[in-house]
Amino acid sequence: MGLELLLWSIVAVLAGTYVFLFGFLRKLNEWYCVSRLGKKQNPLPPGDMGWPFIGNMWSFLRAFKSQDPDSFINNLIKRHGRTSIYKTHLFGSPSVIVCSPELCRKVLTDDEHFLFGYPSSATQLGGKKSLYGISNSEHRRLRRLTTDPINGHEALALYIGHIEDIVIPSLEDLAGMNRPIKFFNEMKRIGFKVIAQIFLGSTQESVLSSMVKYYTELFPGVLSIPINLPGFAFHKALKARKKLVKTIQAELDVRRAKKSMVPNRKKGMMDLLMEVENENGEKLEDEHIIDLLLLILFAGHETTAHTAMWAIIYLHDHPEMLQKAKEEQEAIIKRRSSSQKGLTLTEIKQMEYLPKVVDESLRRSNFAFSIFRKVEADVNINGYTIPNGWKVLVWHRAIHMDPNIYSNPKEFLPSRWENHRFKAGSFIPFGAGSRTCPGADLGKLEISIFLHYFLLNYRLEELNPRGPINYLPLPRPADNCLARIIKLQ
Repeated sequence: MGLELLLWSIVAVLAGTYVFLFGFLRKLNEWYCVSRLGKKQNPLPPGDMGWPFIGNMWSFLRAFKSQDPDSFINNLIKRHGRTSIYKTHLFGSPSVIVCSPELCRKVLTDDEHFLFGYPSSATQLGGKKSLYGISNSEHRRLRRLTTDPINGHEALALYIGHIEDIVIPSLEDLAGMNRPIKFFNEMKRIGFKVIAQIFLGSTQESVLSSMVKYYTELFPGVLSIPINLPGFAFHKALKARKKLVKTIQAELDVRRAKKSMVPNRKKGMMDLLMEVENENGEKLEDEHIIDLLLLILFAGHETTAHTAMWAIIYLHDHPEMLQKAKEEQEAIIKRRSSSQKGLTLTEIKQMEYLPKVVDESLRRSNFAFSIFRKVEADVNINGYTIPNGWKVLVWHRAIHMDPNIYSNPKEFLPSRWENHRFKAGSFIPFGAGSRTCPGADLGKLEISIFLHYFLLNYRLEELNPRGPINYLPLPRPADNCLARIIKLQ
């Protein structure tokens, strides 16, 4: 009896010590991050700053490594009310989360007060001259340069053939393997070939394969703890970045050598960036070109591969939707003349159901959970102050999964996009404002072409259907969609 009482006493003391330290350390961190700021015109948003040093990263990781990543934001709402703005401490910085359409749009469209604010790991891996690191004026100039070559009507029409030349034989190869493949990994390879063809022009297969490998090693480090020591994801990602820089620099050197020998050869975005001049007649430095291409190639192939994979999975999980999407693509083939080979931009723009599938896949799969901004002076928003130097996390995943905006948000329902009247800011997979992803139209074009040929000629046979999902660094099946690609008869 005495021993049992002693054990219970020890447990009680340990529990009491834990509760005391839990409360004391969190209060201490709250004071350090908030109280020392002094009196503000408006109060700070509700929320808490978590533990010293790590903030609320433990809660974030616990939620995103479960099968319910939305529990993180739902817990904030449950504890602090539906204010749609909360203070927290994530990714090494005191931060404010905004998660309503109105607030997200306000932050994304106000370039004067809200600047790029990605974590240190992302900015270091992106480079000083990437779109993450340049000024607003530089960003506007580069968007003017790249808009027509990326999203112009003539460019998109031209890119259809390039995309088909890669997608059609790639799908044929996958079906010919007659064995299970990691579909997501293969989609990334296809996506990278497409984006490299468009932005680099023709490149050796060995170079492309190496770059896919390096990007696979770089990606996990983007939102990691920036510790450059062996064994840490950031260290491995930095090594991969160095290899990518070396590869692209070699491509730049080859282009300059070939320019004098073959002046009229086919150009890619790399060539255009090499030729652009500022108002003083100065060309971009190699570092600038490399950092821009690193980010464009990364975002271009990851987003399209991710969305196209989920669209295929969702459709195969819903046979009636799969049939409807397939019938639309079959109707396109029946309407065209026998002499026509391949899709046209007009045919793609005439599709009605497939764009709904793409938009619903973008909403449901949520490639990124947040867009990062920062403030360099106190900003007052919705009656709250965001202090100078704090990060602002535009948590668009919360919007896309909000049952008050999208009924049954966890359901895949392309029909919800029929005659939809969602308020501005309710659907922002590519961001909003002047820094909206410049390749959004190109990405949707690539996804549509891939889906067109897949739906007509193939079906997916997952080995672990509806299996667990890994949500970091992006949502994907835990087995990377282990499946067979079956060619239809």
